[in-house]
Amino acid sequence: MRRIRDILISLLILIITSPVLLLTCVIVWKQDWHSPFYISSRVGKNGKLFSMTKLRSMIFNADASGVDSTSLSDGRITPVGHLIRKYKLDEITQMWNVLLGDMSLVGPRPNIKRETDLYSEEENKLLSVKPGVTDFSSIIFSDEAEILSEKDDPDIAYNQLIRQCKSRLCIIYIDNRNFFIDLRIIFITAITIINKKKGIIMTVKILEQIGCSGRLLEVCRRDDELYPYTPPGLSEIVSRR
Repeated sequence: MRRIRDILISLLILIITSPVLLLTCVIVWKQDWHSPFYISSRVGKNGKLFSMTKLRSMIFNADASGVDSTSLSDGRITPVGHLIRKYKLDEITQMWNVLLGDMSLVGPRPNIKRETDLYSEEENKLLSVKPGVTDFSSIIFSDEAEILSEKDDPDIAYNQLIRQCKSRLCIIYIDNRNFFIDLRIIFITAITIINKKKGIIMTVKILEQIGCSGRLLEVCRRDDELYPYTPPGLSEIVSRR
């Protein structure tokens, strides 16, 4: 049922958005005459590597900098790239990976191997299912680039401020996932593009319904500033990669 849903919805999204995607591809290509696509290796289910396709929002060969996390102030982002990221156009092209079966519509966001190598035994549970285009954490941290903006080391900041909550949310999703929760997450993701605060409120409501409470729920409300905390399964805050 999940696979059939993934194929039908991803194909429909690609068809509906194809005019916008085609126009954006032309604009990205004309800005520097390089491919409008960014294809990067990601870790999928059971640790299997796959090539994830995204619309390129950065300068050509941006990976050469060695920085994995991206802040809003990242100088590698092109002018049109800011619009691509704002409206999540770079996520739409991942529907191709959904069609291929590398990803699902809903699931833990795929990470690069440098990040998954840092996973604790508890976090390795994230690799037990197909990665997804969206999930609880994608909504709660839809402003990830803003959070990391102006940080001296975006990669360390990601591991200290975001990873610790993101991993816990992914584990909660895996333990509670079902067809109807997936549909609600897909719907809320679309809402979040237009109204981030409303998307967070709707997501927190689902988390409350499935029994999430305490510090994690407070962080998910995003009313207070994020602070460094230990990832699940680790006893110390990440200080190096």
